[in-house]
Amino acid sequence: MPVPRMPTPRLTAALSVLLLLGAPGSAQGGVVPALPPKVAPAPVTYSTTANVRQTILDNGLTVLTKEVRGAPVVSVQVFYKIGSRNEGPGVNGIAHQLEHMMFKGTTDRPVQFGRLLGALGADFNAFTSYDQTAYHETVQREKAGAALALEADRMVNAQIDPDKLAGERRVVLSEIEGDENDPQYRLSRAVQAAAFPTSPYGLTVGGTRKDIEGFTADKVKAYYQKYYSPEYATLVIVGDFKTDAMLKEVQAQFGKLGKPGTKPVSSSAPLVAGGSEATFTGAVPKTVTAPILLKEAGATPLLSAVYPLPDIGSPDAAAIKVLDYVLLSGRTSRLYTALFESGLAADGGTSPNQFLHGGWYEFNFTPAPGKTVQELDAALLGTLAELRSRPPSADEVKQAITQIRAGQVLGTVSVDAQAQSLGLDATTAGDYRYTDRLLAALAKVAPADVQRVAQKYLADNSRTVGYFEPTAIKEGQGGKAPTTTTVEAFNAGPPVDPAEVAKYLPAFPAPGSASVTLPEQYMLPNGLMVLLLRDTGTPTVSLSANVLAGREFDTDASAGLVDLVAGNLLSGTTTRDAATLSKLIDGVGAQLSPSASRFGVAIGGASLSPDLPVLIEGLADILQNATFPDKEFKLTQARAIQGVKQADDSPGSVAQQVFRKTVYPVGNPWQTFSTGQTLAALKQPDLLAFYKAHYRPDTTVITLVGNFDPAQVKTLLNQKFGAWTASGAAPTVSYPVVGKPQGVVRAYPVLPGKTQAVTYLGYQSIDRKDPRYYASLVLNQVLGGDTLSSRLGTELRDKQGLTYGVSSGFSAGKVPGPFVVTLQTNPADTEKAVQAALVLIGNVHDQGLTQTEVNTAKNTLTSGFTVGLSNPAALAGTFTGFYSDGLPLDELRLYTQKVGAVTLEQVNAAAKELLDPQNVVVVTAGPNKGP
Repeated sequence: MPVPRMPTPRLTAALSVLLLLGAPGSAQGGVVPALPPKVAPAPVTYSTTANVRQTILDNGLTVLTKEVRGAPVVSVQVFYKIGSRNEGPGVNGIAHQLEHMMFKGTTDRPVQFGRLLGALGADFNAFTSYDQTAYHETVQREKAGAALALEADRMVNAQIDPDKLAGERRVVLSEIEGDENDPQYRLSRAVQAAAFPTSPYGLTVGGTRKDIEGFTADKVKAYYQKYYSPEYATLVIVGDFKTDAMLKEVQAQFGKLGKPGTKPVSSSAPLVAGGSEATFTGAVPKTVTAPILLKEAGATPLLSAVYPLPDIGSPDAAAIKVLDYVLLSGRTSRLYTALFESGLAADGGTSPNQFLHGGWYEFNFTPAPGKTVQELDAALLGTLAELRSRPPSADEVKQAITQIRAGQVLGTVSVDAQAQSLGLDATTAGDYRYTDRLLAALAKVAPADVQRVAQKYLADNSRTVGYFEPTAIKEGQGGKAPTTTTVEAFNAGPPVDPAEVAKYLPAFPAPGSASVTLPEQYMLPNGLMVLLLRDTGTPTVSLSANVLAGREFDTDASAGLVDLVAGNLLSGTTTRDAATLSKLIDGVGAQLSPSASRFGVAIGGASLSPDLPVLIEGLADILQNATFPDKEFKLTQARAIQGVKQADDSPGSVAQQVFRKTVYPVGNPWQTFSTGQTLAALKQPDLLAFYKAHYRPDTTVITLVGNFDPAQVKTLLNQKFGAWTASGAAPTVSYPVVGKPQGVVRAYPVLPGKTQAVTYLGYQSIDRKDPRYYASLVLNQVLGGDTLSSRLGTELRDKQGLTYGVSSGFSAGKVPGPFVVTLQTNPADTEKAVQAALVLIGNVHDQGLTQTEVNTAKNTLTSGFTVGLSNPAALAGTFTGFYSDGLPLDELRLYTQKVGAVTLEQVNAAAKELLDPQNVVVVTAGPNKGP
């Protein structure tokens, strides 16, 4: 089950127009206060490998171990030096197809591996990229040996037979068709293919329909047997363990595999369909720079440009990294000023990608309403030309280096992030110490180096550029479904018995009792709640704040107001304009990002420990002194309108909106969504009025988790927030009682030209304080809590291959929310998948679950609870969420106890009361009107 496979651009500019996380700034003058004094400076190391041990087994397996104390969890990750880089026409997508097959079971364990990993309570996934395919799971420390045993088993014993391949082929096709729903994906694919026509880097990682349909079990098995062996693998283990004991376990599980005396493979040979080696030719030299023009169905125009780059081992790598941050890394960066502050761009980002045999610099942008891709492209070219002709300032380079270094530390706080960084470095760069070398090389990067690499790699005649121009398309075009649909009678059959799954689980010692250290609660006299948890094991601090000013306060007439307010918090204050705010935060490499949700405005943040005062200064300023300058408001408003257009072209977004508007009547906060009309009607005074009424200390909670001195932080918080006041009662909103639909209510919003449909199926359900809440958690875990291990996932994805993704969930918050099942399907499979889901829900309603299923689900939930809170940012967010929802923090300590106390009778009673396939809303958004 892969994660996104294409390198993800850093959307540091608009971030997300739907969440409205950013807005450009303008100078306002005003007095800029001095930076606050730093509190308790802590030594910060930028070495990612100081205590990493590399071990090479006699069979060629490379093992990287890193002890990290703190949370009682371990991340186990296996990287194979084989990816889409090794493919050619005829075998494009075989690495990705094999990745899917690795979850289908082994000769020794003939069960879906997702069910085994789910039973361990693992946070698991896999991905295919250009230079590697990787499998990763994070588990309680006592289960690390079991995770190793499973990875060793599927390294050599995976089942790859025609029947299993046929089912998983349909899942892969569903996945790539889902990608093809996105015009940005289609444009990037066309540009990449033109830039690298004879190189594997010009192919898509997921593969093409033609090649995927041509894969036979023998072909996939031969590929597996050649490359999935110890000498092609790097095993990374990071977390709470003793290295010597862990290496003994690794030797016991992996040492018997492969052949003794084998050396690690440094680089696997690229293949084409006939088995010969492919040639890496790089990008095509450009003599004509005319853009590729893609005229297809879509909502907005797009720009995509690719410039070839050298491989990851190039001595220019550090300068290229700095170049990227100078171009786009905050409101004062070059492209932000030229494209976003100017009002030309609504969304976009940059991504320099350097791989084993080459790379490319990718620029993707969406014009703002009323602007053209040609205007946007001209500004992009002008910005790059200016950097080629004149080097950046020393301050620009210094700030970029600061951000890169801090970002590396902040981005690898969790054990799984640290393990992935080591694995990627080991397999793409050939050296797990690559990141350390890159960070050290930053110190030598000068402004002239940045100008030099801009001249060398960003010349106008070296790029391949594409424009996407959306066209109107008639309904019915683009869909692959037949003109008539037969809804088959579906019998789900007996569920997979968890007792059968348990037979194949490796043995592991009983995990220790999970415990949560609760933060100190500290309330200021003005009602602002502060939650502080010191953790000296990391040189960072994670911040999570929440203000009860969420989308529930939007009305049908003002929908979008809440997002615009949150999106403009960083646009300027009474003492700082947007640029000065940006320099305050970006100058130390800190992060501060507001975004609206249903019940609040969440402000996430992070900094290195010595820079916490800067983070608090920025937070205090935007929460108390925001001014919402008219220029910035209008730019953000235009981006939001463009974001709505893009959402209206997304089957998932459309299905969700129509589902909510069908379940909930007009006037209910659950059914309110912004439109172009509601956004356009808003004015700058509307934002200021909402801010003054809803941003209050008594509706705000701030959580800090990390390395700080609590006494000094309390003093600083009192200084910065003590004068913040509010009068009168805080605003509230009511949620009218909503009943279930009568019968099955169907809706088919049509999005012509889409290759995949998305279905939302459900009805109104319970809130968080419902006495059935914990029983509903167990019930849902079995029904659809995980795509690979649930009943819905087992039947619809694993057995029938009807969907790439299926899940279910109860939105049980501080007010009752919906129960929803979501499906992504080929339009031809939608009705069969919907009927299958309804029958499965009916079976659970009528027959209930088994004791073994309930026990397995409870173990999974409690194990996953421990793993989920191992990330400091996630822990901080959980504390904030509990307090904001009116729940006692002690509920976190009682979580495992309450889940463990749930009985079979309670779960089956909840199934009778909470599952109702006879009265349900079913909304399918896709290319067809329905059967």
